[in-house]
Amino acid sequence: MSVKMIMTWDIAPNHEQEYFEFVVREFIPAVKHMGVDLSDAWATVYGDRPQILITAVAPSLSKARQLLRSAEWKEIQSRLLELVVNFNVKIVEARNSFQF
Repeated sequence: MSVKMIMTWDIAPNHEQEYFEFVVREFIPAVKHMGVDLSDAWATVYGDRPQILITAVAPSLSKARQLLRSAEWKEIQSRLLELVVNFNVKIVEARNSFQF
């Protein structure tokens, strides 16, 4: 059963340029290299929701958990956390529709 790793966060004030460069050049390629497929990327422009939502699809719950415990994930997440606030990740059963 495939699962979605739904990641949300807000870009830290005064780090927008650094953030976008990091996400495009390092974060997205690193996550893909870890064996999951990025399926959604959304930016909230209005409302009381996290500013960014990114979804990665893993082939199984065990693969998603393994990824989140890996040294590679901890390193890339640590670097992301220097540029964002209110980071959250949750794992849900994958559906063929938008999921929060």
